[in-house]
Amino acid sequence: MKTMRLIAECVALVLSICFLGGCCGKTSSDSTTKPKAAITADTQKQTEKQTAKQTQPETKKQQQEEANLKFTEWEPLFDGRTLYGWQEINYAGKGEVKVKDGQIILQMGYMTGIKWTNEPPTMNYEVEYEAMRVEGTDFFASLTFLVNTNPCTFIVGGWGGGTVGISSLNDMDASENETSKFMNFENGKWYKFRVRVTKKKIEAWINEEKIIDVVHTDKKISLRPGDIELSQPFGFSTWSTTGALRNIRIRYLKNNE
Repeated sequence: MKTMRLIAECVALVLSICFLGGCCGKTSSDSTTKPKAAITADTQKQTEKQTAKQTQPETKKQQQEEANLKFTEWEPLFDGRTLYGWQEINYAGKGEVKVKDGQIILQMGYMTGIKWTNEPPTMNYEVEYEAMRVEGTDFFASLTFLVNTNPCTFIVGGWGGGTVGISSLNDMDASENETSKFMNFENGKWYKFRVRVTKKKIEAWINEEKIIDVVHTDKKISLRPGDIELSQPFGFSTWSTTGALRNIRIRYLKNNE
C-alpha cells in the first residue's frame, strides 16, 4: 500500500510540474505576441494609406478629364406647358399624367410614365432633370435610356424608397450590381439628376455628387424584365408613387472619341 501511494504521489507531482510548465510557456508566448485587435488596426491603417495613395492621382486625372470635356449647348426636352415630344406609357393600372405649374406630374398608379417620341440619344450625351417624390415610397424619377442600342434604367428610390443604381448590368438589377447605392429621398423635396453616357462609361450625379461611375464596355446592358420594358428607348417612370419632373434637358459631348 505504501508503495502504491508513493507511486501515485510521484505521478501527481510530475503532472503538476508539466501543467505549470505548459501554462508558463503559453503565458510567455502570449506576452510577446501582438494583440489581434492591434494587428487589425495596423492593417486597416496601412490599407487606408495605400488606398489614399492609389485614389488621389486617379481623382486628379478624372478632374482633368472632366475639365477637358466640351459640350454642345443644353437643349430643353420639356417646354414647361405641354407634353409635346412625349407620350404616356401604356402601363396596366397607370395613373394620370398631367402638366401643371411647369411640371410633369406622374400620378400614383401601378406604374406611370412617359417616353420620348422623337429620335432618342444613343451615345456621348448627358441628360439632366429635376424630380420630386410627391407621394409614395418607391421610385419616382427613373430614367430609361440607351447605351448605343441597348436600353437600361437609372433607378431612383426603388426597392422600398432608397435604392439607386442601373438596371441591368450582366442581368443583375440595381439592387444587386456594383452601381447599387442607398439614399434617403424626402417626399416633397426636389433633387437634380444628371446621367452621362460615353463610349466607355455610364455616369450619374445627384445634386452634383457623382454616385455612379461604371465602365460598360465589358458588360451586358439590358432592362430588368417586366413592365419597365415599355419605357424604352427613352422615358421616365414611377412605381406606385406620384412623381414630378421639371427642367428636363440634354446636351452632347463634342470631343469624346
